[in-house]
Amino acid sequence: MIQARHIHKSFGNLHVLKGVDLEVDRGEIVAIVGKSGAGKSTLLHILGTLDLADEGSLKINDQVISELNNRRLAAFRNNNIGFIFQFHHLLPEFTALENVIIPALIQNQNEDKARARAKELLDYLGLAERLKHKPNQLSGGEQQRVAIARSLINQPAVVFADEPTGNLDSNTSAELHELIFQLRKDLQQTFIIVTHNEELAEMSDRRLEMEDGRLKK
Repeated sequence: MIQARHIHKSFGNLHVLKGVDLEVDRGEIVAIVGKSGAGKSTLLHILGTLDLADEGSLKINDQVISELNNRRLAAFRNNNIGFIFQFHHLLPEFTALENVIIPALIQNQNEDKARARAKELLDYLGLAERLKHKPNQLSGGEQQRVAIARSLINQPAVVFADEPTGNLDSNTSAELHELIFQLRKDLQQTFIIVTHNEELAEMSDRRLEMEDGRLKK
């Protein structure tokens, strides 16, 4: 479902990615590990179309990303890709339910249907009683579950997670690990996860290690 070929990326004189090749199948959970500065997050941002490679090709769901202009790329990203970040990035003035439906409204979905879908996801994630709570009224684990629901609202082909458990305690992290694998089982969801958490990496279908801008063989 994802094919990345010969991905290079530099920032000024710093050559961060040095010819990365990666293929990911539908329903696969892939963990990318490595020391800070190895290029993990840069690769994730390029695979997630948040940034563009200087060289190389990327295909997601048979779409060659370089063929899309900025407007079509934004629409493709909204329709096909979900994101989970370490610090949630929830909008503080909105409730859990409102945060979840925002990507669906950007997609011009019917608001009633979007709300119904958001309620289903939040209920599935154990947050049925927290729909009207704002982020500052939720625990760190609950906020991350809201972020997961938001990432799934548009039924994306793939979810990219950047240190999803990096800001959580060990018990909450373990719960989130189990949740990711449950989502794959129930929804056949594909995940690409950048993490320093070796437990999560070892649970994944594949553990890939980045070193000096390359994936180790």
